[in-house]
Amino acid sequence: MKTSEMREKNEADLQKELLELRKAQFGLRMQVATQQLTNTSQLGKVRKDIARVKTIQREKAMAK
Repeated sequence: MKTSEMREKNEADLQKELLELRKAQFGLRMQVATQQLTNTSQLGKVRKDIARVKTIQREKAMAK
């Protein structure tokens, strides 16, 4: 998801997105541990998406 799309969401939607991303990250970590993950770059993409969501949440909190 692009940053511009994330900025349009409200706080509740961002929190839901963060929860989904963390679940995806957990699933990917389990796949790495069991050696089932072939495309390891997915893990880095999810980590960056989590960082984007947290950054946008922080920006919105500072704006208030």
